[in-house]
Amino acid sequence: MTQRYSGRIALVTGAGSGIGQATVLRLAREGALVVGCDVDAAGLEATEKLLAHDRYTATLLTADVADPADVRRVVAALPGGDIDLLANVAGIMDHFLPVTDLDDETWDHVLAVNLTGPMRLCRAVIPAMRTNAEGAIVNVASIGGLTGSVAGTAYTAAKHGLVGLTRSLAYLYGPDGIRTNAVCPGGVDTNIGRTATVGSQWAFDRLAKSFTRAVRTAAPDEIAALICWLGSPEARNVNGAVIASDGGWTS
Repeated sequence: MTQRYSGRIALVTGAGSGIGQATVLRLAREGALVVGCDVDAAGLEATEKLLAHDRYTATLLTADVADPADVRRVVAALPGGDIDLLANVAGIMDHFLPVTDLDDETWDHVLAVNLTGPMRLCRAVIPAMRTNAEGAIVNVASIGGLTGSVAGTAYTAAKHGLVGLTRSLAYLYGPDGIRTNAVCPGGVDTNIGRTATVGSQWAFDRLAKSFTRAVRTAAPDEIAALICWLGSPEARNVNGAVIASDGGWTS
């Protein structure tokens, strides 16, 4: 199991911190050739140092998944244009804004990062996976993709959309050997909090009632472990699954 990704190629977004960084580290340790990207150049430097400490390497690129040109550049960095696993991890929050307080700029940006970017990446890599007759896509959604009670309108809509994207790809491309699954974390100790500052106090106060159901805050590596399992041959019978990893928050 320690080398279950030996010789396999993985692309991970959000590689500069949190779940994405933990996923890059796990994949590299398990033998994968990893391409990672993030908008945060300093975060990627930190990831590179963590890899180097354990004598691993990865191709890390500063890129914005909301930018179509950056998506093309990241995909072009895949060795030989080949890929076995796409992990769409990058994501941002929406300041808990309800629709009546929501501005177009926030709506557009949250959907661009959380939904449109992952769609473009899936669209870009699926042809190679179809040629190989195998491949795995893991989309990191959120319990915000299962309920309306944990975030603002834009984030909730985007994560529900990502769950829908996952199910559509699983059904349409499953016969081609491509498995697509979604992970829905609850609270995780990541720096997504920078976009989780409160923009609407009354909306946050209503949403906060659901936060009392949170049992614990997960470490990023706990979510990365699930991503790496879903992307591996061990999960060959899992396709179209939407898996909550929330400590029982949505139970």
